[in-house]
Amino acid sequence: MTNPISLCHWGAFEAEISNGRLIATKPMQGSGADPDMIGALPQLVYSDKRIDQPHIREGWLRNRALSDGAMRGHDRMVPVSWEVALKLVSEELDRIRTDHGHKALFAGSYGWSSAGRFHHARSQIRRFFGAFGGYTDQTGNYSWGAAQIILQHVLGSEDAVSSAATSWNSICGNTDAFIAFGGLNPKNWRVTSGGAGFHHMPAHIQRAADQGTKFIVISPVADDIPPGLEADWIAPRPGSDTAIMLGLCHEMLRRDRADRAFLDRFCSGSETLIAHLNGDIDQQPKTLEWAATIADVPVQSLTELADIMETGRVMLTASWSLQRAHHGEQTYWALIALAAMLGQIGLPGGGFTFGYGSLNAVGQSARKGLVPALPTLGNKAGMSIPVARFVDMLEHPGKSIPFNGQHITYPDTKLIYWAGGNPFHHAQDLFRLERLWARPDTVIVHEQFWTATASRADIVLPATTSLERSDIGGTSRDPNVFYMPKLIDPVGQARNDFDVFSELSEWSGFGDIFSEGRDETAWLRHLWSRTETRAMAQGLSAPGFEELIEKGVWQVPLPDKPEVYLSGFRQDPVENHLPTDSGKIELASERIGSFQYDDLAGHPAWFAPSEWIGDAPPDALALLSRQPAKFLHSQLGQTDLAGDQPPKIWMHPSEADQRGFREKDLVRVSSPRGACLAQVARMEQCRLGIAVMETGPWYEGNKTGLDHGGNPNAVTLDIGTSPLSQATAAQTCLVTLERYLEDQEQTG
Repeated sequence: MTNPISLCHWGAFEAEISNGRLIATKPMQGSGADPDMIGALPQLVYSDKRIDQPHIREGWLRNRALSDGAMRGHDRMVPVSWEVALKLVSEELDRIRTDHGHKALFAGSYGWSSAGRFHHARSQIRRFFGAFGGYTDQTGNYSWGAAQIILQHVLGSEDAVSSAATSWNSICGNTDAFIAFGGLNPKNWRVTSGGAGFHHMPAHIQRAADQGTKFIVISPVADDIPPGLEADWIAPRPGSDTAIMLGLCHEMLRRDRADRAFLDRFCSGSETLIAHLNGDIDQQPKTLEWAATIADVPVQSLTELADIMETGRVMLTASWSLQRAHHGEQTYWALIALAAMLGQIGLPGGGFTFGYGSLNAVGQSARKGLVPALPTLGNKAGMSIPVARFVDMLEHPGKSIPFNGQHITYPDTKLIYWAGGNPFHHAQDLFRLERLWARPDTVIVHEQFWTATASRADIVLPATTSLERSDIGGTSRDPNVFYMPKLIDPVGQARNDFDVFSELSEWSGFGDIFSEGRDETAWLRHLWSRTETRAMAQGLSAPGFEELIEKGVWQVPLPDKPEVYLSGFRQDPVENHLPTDSGKIELASERIGSFQYDDLAGHPAWFAPSEWIGDAPPDALALLSRQPAKFLHSQLGQTDLAGDQPPKIWMHPSEADQRGFREKDLVRVSSPRGACLAQVARMEQCRLGIAVMETGPWYEGNKTGLDHGGNPNAVTLDIGTSPLSQATAAQTCLVTLERYLEDQEQTG
């Protein structure tokens, strides 16, 4: 019996193994990881939903590309040997490449497939198809895709959302007011992409509060406030945050509080923005009264917020969720503009940072660049589309869409190869996806469980979990790098993605290009040697590979001083200029303005979203979808942590009373896209006009347009945030509710 340490996205853990079987898992001592999520790992790995061997859809096995794609999810899945499955996969890949070209091959991977960096599915599939000669790839992500593009224009890089953040060690003792747009929901601190050795957020927030930091949370729901934290709460309409930020900018100007010297020295385009705030062009000054009307909050609340901001050191933050909406780019741009008005960017405890309420490791002190990653091999004969436009690509081959000042033409997708992730969970308008999923000739999926995606494939190859292979894991936001030992043998006939792609590479004649002659151990040793080199460049001595295996974790020495975002730029804006067109923070962008997009100005501006609760029918609710409390996306959804099914839909008690709903009533949540089931739950801590659902449930759509699984993405809107980033707009969604009667569904 052994008790090794390993890592998953919800934290470091100790494993109890007996006779080759995983018996129990618990958080690593002192890590602060959630014991329920960690403890569910044995149930996860031995789930009755595991795929035990390769399977092929009966219709495809009989007719291959001539089979009816609409039968995906309905045909019987036929178990076959690995040899048969890989032969068919190899033949189909070669056929599509020969007959239709590389762009007809869509290599899909999305989701938090592994905390380990070598067996990271998206890296593996990209490397394989790069060796294959090219493919259609995905650009960006669902988490912060809109921010990624707008920040490249405004700050010159995406670092402010991907990796950089003012440390909590800088906030504690320096920040007088911490203003969180989108909240600080504590459930999000249970997870970190790549895993974390220490879950620090609760302690840091408590320490900041104890040292005098005042917290203000701006969110439609008050459970975005951590328990025990005495925070002021402002509850605006969803989609109005940009208006509030612009109103506060105008108020700082009106009070002569705007730091003109900072705007002149460190920013470009401030006069253009100020003209917009004053209403010089549209004759509508962006006053607090204007913002309060849009947000449907008392103007006094915004006035008091401005009073708080007028003195002291202020940290502004926005959750990732705010930019996952129609015109989501504007929220992040407006927050930067507000921080610039205050003039505290680059100072300890001041300025702005994104994502404190979205991920555990944001603001943790850690050195960067020491977690290894599998290199890809480029995409010479292929192309890439914005990740959230995948379904649109299937519907409109040959269509040209604007994207970040350019145009992208969709390919005609003949084969989907998906490894890692579940598009029938994270995509929007899932009934649209289901209709269009039938179009390609062939769908191939690597998967561990019979998800909605796997059950709708033509060829399913069973994959290992991270517990069944060796790896190295961690994140640049956490000061720990873990060796992740293979804890158990693969369940059933599951194989590592790397082994599958290695064999397929051999069949197609480019095995040495993909694997470079290395097996798993050789690759881990090679990747770690690169970490040792990078550590040496930082003046550190990393353990050797054997020592890492023996210790299980390398606790990386902390940086010499807390990170303060853009401190170097503030100290010397010439020597440390930003990689923007002006070298400064772009409060107005001539480049963006030159794109001449109808719904995008060359400066921060508020636009009403396409589905806006401000002018919606009386019975409509704005649906907010968010991550589950006790599992990650749909991971762990096949364990007892999933709880009651279908999931809850929370609303204010008066909204439930108005509709005649009681607690736990089964309701049909509907939009023009479709419907899903949910159980009514009352929550005093939310504003009127909204409903809240978690996105964890597995999709179970039927032909009547009803998802019995209760995934809110069955009803969300599948449009791009704007032509700039074409990111997901899942938070822009209006729904209606009615009591669910099963006999009504059966009769039409």
